[in-house]
Amino acid sequence: MHRNLPERLTSVVFVSFLITDVQELQLVNGPSRCAGRVEVLHNQQWGTVCDHDWDLQDAGVVCRQLGCGTALSAPGGAQFGQGSDPIWLDDVHCTGTEAALSKCKPWGDSNCHHGEDAGVVNGALPSEPVMTPR
Repeated sequence: MHRNLPERLTSVVFVSFLITDVQELQLVNGPSRCAGRVEVLHNQQWGTVCDHDWDLQDAGVVCRQLGCGTALSAPGGAQFGQGSDPIWLDDVHCTGTEAALSKCKPWGDSNCHHGEDAGVVNGALPSEPVMTPR
């Protein structure tokens, strides 16, 4: 049986929301929380940053994101040891005004090896106490 249904007005509702991709950042193998090899957490896995084009502007973004003051240097060549996880960032080009390193470059694009892991040395003490083992 065929019924003649009244024409229905179909509404389409577009729901838009922003999913915040929580990016984490740490400096490892350095003398404090504010100096060391740069590591980022992406897709639930820690990885390193390549030193290609790594400079003080990039390091400055890391320092600001970690609350570590001003960047004194942006050493490359795995000065703080080689990582073993993925190299998540390469050819980073921060302007220096970004709130987070994750805003400087897309993830997962790299032609590096871990002998080129990037580091940061900050000129200020960390904004929170660093506990050192005895």
